Amino acid sequence: MNPELSVVIPIRNEAAALEELHRELTATLSAWGRPYEIIIVDDGSDDGSFEILRRLQAGDPLLHVIRFRRNFGQTAAFSAGFDHARGRLIATSDGDLQNDPRDIPAMVDMLEQGSDIVCGWRKDRKDAWLSRRLPSMAANRLISLATGVRLHDYGCSLKIFRAEVIKPLKLYGEMHRFLPAIASDQGVAIKEVVVRHRPRRYGTSKYGIGRTIRVALDLLTVKFLSSYSTRPLQIFGLIGLGMLLPGLAIMGWLAFVRLMGVAGVWPPQSIGNRPLLLFGILLIFTGVQLVTLGLLAELQARTYHESQGKPTYVIREVLEADQQV
Repeated sequence: MNPELSVVIPIRNEAAALEELHRELTATLSAWGRPYEIIIVDDGSDDGSFEILRRLQAGDPLLHVIRFRRNFGQTAAFSAGFDHARGRLIATSDGDLQNDPRDIPAMVDMLEQGSDIVCGWRKDRKDAWLSRRLPSMAANRLISLATGVRLHDYGCSLKIFRAEVIKPLKLYGEMHRFLPAIASDQGVAIKEVVVRHRPRRYGTSKYGIGRTIRVALDLLTVKFLSSYSTRPLQIFGLIGLGMLLPGLAIMGWLAFVRLMGVAGVWPPQSIGNRPLLLFGILLIFTGVQLVTLGLLAELQARTYHESQGKPTYVIREVLEADQQV
């Protein structure tokens, strides 16, 4: 029998926390009373984490362990967990014990009231304010503004998804934090609920300022994919025309000055040494290139969808009368 809930947890060098993590998850989910499985993805640990996981798995048939050959990143670990999950619902969480497994049953109940995704909000976050909370607050506002999916805490890994929503998604880079925004293209219902957050007791955080830059770049990708993946000409062409038209206006004005003079001045004036001439040429060339890029992107978008049979829409359900012959 397939489990009702799959809990996917990526870990890297969390040896000190693994036994307690497994104990808390097992106690919470066993008391919950529904079929479940736990999938822990070892993302290239080198501190003995896998040996502990091997021992835990030998005594718990509901625990499944996936071991990467090297460190591929948290997004890849989540993706591997989603691919191996068998439950109709999929929960995600961190492996550092800062997320509390006791929040999972309540989040599942909220999802079953009609949502497709329930996201945790670490309202009382137990992290350093300057190095972790302040950058996170700024990032959450930026992501909410850019994607249109307004959440207080994109960085919280504690989330519940319907399997049919999350499993088809292809994830790259640092895109695991954008899962609600990426899934929103399917017209899903997203809720957010306050969850517990505990101080980190073991190990050190894997997050740093360098990751913030990668997240910002991935945000550009998510914005493009969510808004313009099926109509790239509308973004490239819009910017291109915004540069091409002023460039043509500038060159038209300079041509008039060169040929006819201005304000009655005769003979016509020289324009060869004017910076405005180079600026106008730059705008025209850049505008033409962007419009051309948009057309090429349109061809690639059609090739992508048609070669893979990938539809440009997502159906929630179909209601129709029974067909009688």
